[in-house]
Amino acid sequence: MLSCRQATELMSQEQDRRLGLAERLGLRLHVLICTGCNNYRRQMAVLRAACRRFGSGGIP
Repeated sequence: MLSCRQATELMSQEQDRRLGLAERLGLRLHVLICTGCNNYRRQMAVLRAACRRFGSGGIP
């Protein structure tokens, strides 16, 4: 089982590279069990979407 520190590190790494099967499964399992890391992952997705919109000129 991944620790929260390992899980957040993998969440950061998945922005830059494709995670291996074992990494993806371990991260998915951890996020299903850990509400804090689940919230962190959702926040990262919101920030990523906002940055994409800003970069494309979608925000006035």
